[in-house]
Amino acid sequence: MELTGAIWRKSTRSDNGGATCVEVATNLSQVVGVRDSKDRRGPALTFAPAAWSSFVASTRAGSFADRP
Repeated sequence: MELTGAIWRKSTRSDNGGATCVEVATNLSQVVGVRDSKDRRGPALTFAPAAWSSFVASTRAGSFADRP
């Protein structure tokens, strides 16, 4: 998937000054890109916008939280 024109951003909750996190590009109409902030020229994962929205909603709801 072509990510030309992607505007990458890091979470405001990144630790270590943002050195150990992922960056997300949500400005493209057909795809959401996700990449390693330490390897910006490396590969990126791509998701359909609806799939990314579902993942974010599930994460916010605690669906992936560690369980004792």
